[in-house]
Amino acid sequence: MNILSVITLSTLLGLIAGACARKTDNHTYDRDIYTPRYATGFAIKSNADSVTGILISNPWQGADNVTMTYRAEQPAQRIVAMSSTFVAMLESLGAADRIVGVSGLGFINSPALNARRGEIADVGYDTNIDFEKIVMLNPDLVLLYGVSGPNPAEEKLRELNIPYIYLGDYVEQSPLGKAEWVVAVGEIVGRREQAVELFNSIADNYNALRQSVADSESKPRVMVNAPYNDVWWVPSADNYMAQLIADAGGDYVCGDISGSASQSIDLEEAYMLMSEADIWLNPGQAVTLRQLAAMTPRFTDTRPFTAGNVYNNNLKLSPGGGNDFYESGAMHPDLVLKDLIKLFHPEALGDYDPTFYRRLQ
Repeated sequence: MNILSVITLSTLLGLIAGACARKTDNHTYDRDIYTPRYATGFAIKSNADSVTGILISNPWQGADNVTMTYRAEQPAQRIVAMSSTFVAMLESLGAADRIVGVSGLGFINSPALNARRGEIADVGYDTNIDFEKIVMLNPDLVLLYGVSGPNPAEEKLRELNIPYIYLGDYVEQSPLGKAEWVVAVGEIVGRREQAVELFNSIADNYNALRQSVADSESKPRVMVNAPYNDVWWVPSADNYMAQLIADAGGDYVCGDISGSASQSIDLEEAYMLMSEADIWLNPGQAVTLRQLAAMTPRFTDTRPFTAGNVYNNNLKLSPGGGNDFYESGAMHPDLVLKDLIKLFHPEALGDYDPTFYRRLQ
């Protein structure tokens, strides 16, 4: 059985109290197998017994010295994926057929998974997980993620002795760092070499595209997002979206906001920044300018709106409204970057049609 050791205070107390029936892994993994080039939250190593371990660190926002080790003794064959991004990674490795359950089936875009929709169980999400259904699926691994703390499902999975692993692509700030987690997934399914080759191809494509516009004299000013309850959240300068804008040859208007977490600004400041921008990206759920005008009437006289330079990343939506930008887009930042270059420097890519972005009409 694959074993996960989660070294946190709460888990240690649970082990002492006998709350967790699984054995802990006391081996030292000190022989490098794969050291990520961009990702900061995982490494693949082996121990003295030649057992491979995926070492995970700080897989959710605010985590401090949280470490985990997953013993990848045998490739996982029956997987429950709690994020659509994990589905995209498995599909990219030709392992979508190992998925037996997902969280939010209606939000999944994956063609491979949708072709097997009748065979895939929806196990729920957040605090509404159907653990009875998970038990019936008999998975050998559940792929979890945390947002600002441990996943609510973790405690019950531990109680049921169902193996799980956290994948921390969500908290990586580098676009390529997010995608590099496909190598960890490759180790899980016994396809690490294939995953490394795939990731290297993505990284090479990304870096070639970035270099192609590095010397562009024109750098359009870019504003992102839309207000929510009269508060406008914007990525900080070290956020992956800000990095994508810079790598695509754009000038992010909030680039002086330091840090990696999103920051809130009031509508007055947002209006001033939007008035300085040439392009408006990712304006909520809008698919037309009319919808956007109804959502944000105050911003209809800003330069991006009046010039029609408003683009949203919701070109590919599932029947349930799931956005493929957050599914396969996280796996393919090279395609996201290519889209942004097309928006910022149309002449650079000829007749290329964006994969994720649409121009609001």
